[in-house]
Amino acid sequence: MCKHIEQVDTKTKFIILMHPKEFKKVKNGTGFLTHLSLVNSELYIDEDFTNHKRVNEIIKEYQSFVLYPSQDAFNLSKQNPYTHTNKKMAIFIIDATWSCSKTLLKKSTNLQALKHVSFETTRESRFEIKKQPEVYCLSTIESTLCVLESLDALGIEKLRKKELAPFLNPFFEMIKYQKKLITQRASPRALQRLIHT
Repeated sequence: MCKHIEQVDTKTKFIILMHPKEFKKVKNGTGFLTHLSLVNSELYIDEDFTNHKRVNEIIKEYQSFVLYPSQDAFNLSKQNPYTHTNKKMAIFIIDATWSCSKTLLKKSTNLQALKHVSFETTRESRFEIKKQPEVYCLSTIESTLCVLESLDALGIEKLRKKELAPFLNPFFEMIKYQKKLITQRASPRALQRLIHT
């Protein structure tokens, strides 16, 4: 998928926190693609980041937020949460299922102290090979694109539309490739079910 990636450079630092179950389940999922697509990003794998040296350094150095749709979250579609002119902004993005995300936040006491950010969108996930729990649930890379667009609208980022246009290309190529493999390996009956879903 790497040849389809066109990297985006941002002022905001993005930190992808991948749950170990996500890492074991798929090696080139949307968390990895998100990290590879963002120049100013880091990726770490764990379930508890409380004593993670680099994560704690970032929290201390940056005005940090966690992308999570809680009731008290700043709505990036309407609100600018960034207030520290002497600190750069960092957003932690959890790459996990919803249940594993809750576990990760519950165990990582350093992340619990951070304010949440969320966004509004009319997009529905285009992750055709994976069923989302709700229509509003997006994959990690789709969510990150929404965040980038929101930060750009707020003036925190200054990204050109042509920079963001190909952001989901590796995601679409991954889906296309996996559908091809499913088609090649599926029995006629399974293939018929796939066509009608």
